[in-house]
Amino acid sequence: MAQRRQQPMVILSEDNERTQGEDAQDSNIRAGKAVANSVRTTLGPKGMDKMLVSSSGDVTITNDGATILNEMDIEHPAAQMLVEVAETQEIEVGDGTTTAAILAGELLAEAEELLDSDLHPTVIVEGYHEAAQLAHEAIDEQVLDGELDTDTLESVAESSMTGKGTGDITVDALASPVVSAVQQVATDEGVDREDIRIHTQTGAASSATEVVDGVIVDETPASETMDRQLTDATTAIIDTELDVTTGEADAEYNITDVDQLNQAIEAEEDELRGYADTIAEAGIDLLFSTNDINDRVVELLSREGIVAYEDLSASKATALAQATGATQLGTLEDIEAADLGTTAELSVEIYGEDTLTFIDGGAETDYVTLFVRGSTDHVVDELERALNDAIDVVIAALGSGSVVPGAGGTEIAIADHVRGHAASVEGRKQLAIEAFATAVDELPRTLAENTGMDPIDALVDLRARHDAQGRAGLVSTGRSGEVGDPVEAGILDPAAVKREAIESATEAATMILRIDDVISSDN
Repeated sequence: MAQRRQQPMVILSEDNERTQGEDAQDSNIRAGKAVANSVRTTLGPKGMDKMLVSSSGDVTITNDGATILNEMDIEHPAAQMLVEVAETQEIEVGDGTTTAAILAGELLAEAEELLDSDLHPTVIVEGYHEAAQLAHEAIDEQVLDGELDTDTLESVAESSMTGKGTGDITVDALASPVVSAVQQVATDEGVDREDIRIHTQTGAASSATEVVDGVIVDETPASETMDRQLTDATTAIIDTELDVTTGEADAEYNITDVDQLNQAIEAEEDELRGYADTIAEAGIDLLFSTNDINDRVVELLSREGIVAYEDLSASKATALAQATGATQLGTLEDIEAADLGTTAELSVEIYGEDTLTFIDGGAETDYVTLFVRGSTDHVVDELERALNDAIDVVIAALGSGSVVPGAGGTEIAIADHVRGHAASVEGRKQLAIEAFATAVDELPRTLAENTGMDPIDALVDLRARHDAQGRAGLVSTGRSGEVGDPVEAGILDPAAVKREAIESATEAATMILRIDDVISSDN
């Protein structure tokens, strides 16, 4: 019996586009490498900045990897996966986004050569995952002994901010308020990131940045006649409207004589006066409301010497509650002393055309604000990004309780450890593990290149010093750099940042390598 000829079956519509096999792998790898190359020159304290111009003409100048990748209009799905690597890194530990993106791109570049040598993607993936475990072992070996004191945390903050638009002169001055802010809100359970906010204001040098033990709002008192300065003020926060009560249903009242009109006006006056009397009798000096306050109530409060702020957002009210210790009240009935907080100092300050109110909750407050100064809008924007990263890495260091050498020192140790164990692995997987080490080597190599050093010579010197002394890094000296001890130079990173970069970069690279079929639809 003759065998029936099988006709090829088409299961995709004509609107779909399909890329298979080596073509799919090549496309994805090239996209990943392109993303890594887009941020490569920003790595390190001497990294270059990028100018990002939106379609509306808005300009952002930064060398923050997460910001650059988020602002870029990337369409390729594999490239978007590397953008997600940076986003994950930013969310989890707040720094190391450029490192993670570059490492993912280098892992793909090394994999490309292995694929050309007929190594199966599954073997590469297995080798990379085994190498990642070895990398974690190396990070653990690099963790410095001793407790994390203030000086160590300031070194972590400085290392994170150096080169991020802060200027080498001011980075020392910025590290101290960052650490002070984190330590202020730290508890035995850790640090709630929402307890630290940043408020930027142009018009002064970045070295004028300071910690405010409380909240800064861009509102002013409800009346010009109210005080602009208060100390030790009993504080209340309310979420109720201080106005004449109106019914839910529409109603009309027929007033036939003047006496009835006067009675209606007097009833409204009594209600409004009742609000002011209740607040005054409770001993409240400072009132914050999330709703509007009737003008008559504002006038009565002002006569009583009470300062009031109205129409605050819910987030500001929550922050004020944390800063002052007050409870947010839904009614003025039965106010107790335990519901009230204390504002150590309130001051209204004018900065150019802006008026700000500083609400200082005192040294024991659970909420702090970094008041960031800068000469221009672009400067304060980049300072805000740098300080956010610094806050996150200090929190990460406190959370894990461990720091490691920076300046490429940990990466050299990782590459050495991984490469040293590769020889004990049998089969082709050994090639993938060695490739992983080569990819990690690219990080200190890029640091050296961005610092103005010869990358090959620097890498050789780093390996030699690491072999001889067990610790080596690229220490900046003026406009260039040299191989030295990063710990002695005070260049430290949280171990959590290194671990997350290894983990996220490996996962992204191996996920891309497992893809051999890309189906895109116009629908």
